[in-house]
Amino acid sequence: MIYEALLVFGVIFFASFIFDVATQSKHALMLRHVREAFLFLVIGTYFVFFWRRSGQTLAMQTWRIKLVDNNGQKVPLIKAILRYFLAWCWCIPGLIVAHQLGLKNAQLLIPVALGFMAWATTAIFDKDKQFLHDKLAKTRLIQLPLPETNPKQN
Repeated sequence: MIYEALLVFGVIFFASFIFDVATQSKHALMLRHVREAFLFLVIGTYFVFFWRRSGQTLAMQTWRIKLVDNNGQKVPLIKAILRYFLAWCWCIPGLIVAHQLGLKNAQLLIPVALGFMAWATTAIFDKDKQFLHDKLAKTRLIQLPLPETNPKQN
């Protein structure tokens, strides 16, 4: 996830630049909710594009992880979109709790981290070790085999 976050950071940086140029924004809080919605769509487009194209984002290629549907086939568009929305459940419940408790700044990290850990444990209790958002979207992550190496011939 950390490697994926680094790559997504680049996407966010570029998209934010485009947004700022297009809207003549001079401050990050200017048009804040429009910016957040725009970045949500841009990030979603990044993930859905790669999941649909090859089943792998750039980080997933590095770790040899592939997203497929429950039949092992290419993920349909609607399932990729649904998975993107459901994947936000890693942090949304914690943010809701933080909002209800009126938590700000660093205090937000506690409920978000607890929600993140709770969501991660869903894979422990699943017989196939899949996360809850994959179960609900009817997708699954599979580990690809190591590429075969050809021994040097003399």
